Amino acid sequence: MTTGTKLIILRKKAGYSQEQLAELLEVSRQSVSKWESDLAYPETEKLIKLGVLYGCSMDYLLKEDVLEDSAANAPVSHDKQPPRSPSFEWKSKRTLAGIPLCHVNLGLGRSAKGIIAIGLAAKGVISLGIFSMGILSFGVFSLGLLSLGALALGGLAAGALAVGILAFGGICLGIIAAGGVAIGCFCAGGLAVGGYLAIGDYAYGDCALGVTKMVAREMGSCPFYGEDLKDAAHYLDRVVPTYLSWAKEIVKRFLL
Repeated sequence: MTTGTKLIILRKKAGYSQEQLAELLEVSRQSVSKWESDLAYPETEKLIKLGVLYGCSMDYLLKEDVLEDSAANAPVSHDKQPPRSPSFEWKSKRTLAGIPLCHVNLGLGRSAKGIIAIGLAAKGVISLGIFSMGILSFGVFSLGLLSLGALALGGLAAGALAVGILAFGGICLGIIAAGGVAIGCFCAGGLAVGGYLAIGDYAYGDCALGVTKMVAREMGSCPFYGEDLKDAAHYLDRVVPTYLSWAKEIVKRFLL
């Protein structure tokens, strides 16, 4: 019986996944997989830890002709095991292009990858986690086409701090931005700083519409006051470049 086969039997008997064992030994899951496939041998330090963890000798682990049934079949001494962090993992049996339709992997240092991914770190078409990345991404730190989180980056981003083409949040930066503090080409907020249009309590931009204070970037042509919204729309038609015309039309429809 090879070392790798013995390691597989002992790990399963102890109730560990490869990820859990890797975490306990402070190595990668790929290293554990190579050991168990007989593609590599553990370092001496790791072998000692494995012996303590599984309650077996080095001879049993390294020598194929040593069966040492008593050690291999002895119950694992739980007082010698390093503490295990709580964890939970589930994968759907159905896959798409080799990726699980749903992967839930909860626990310290664990990650999830699937069409729908849920975990501390999640990556998928739809992802939910502390750190999440996907087309639809929800988490404390999220990156996606549609991103929602405390810190959100994406095409459409919403969060306490949001950066995106369309950004909404406490502090936001985008082509179109709306929030407490909004910075962008077209923005609205308590404090609004816009390249072309700024609407807010305090507004600064080429075209500034403010309640308390308005500051034009080019004094003499701006600001446009609240009763002059049509003039502001005409101004934008003159100055906004063609590649931003889609954003201008959205702004004109909903803000002006």
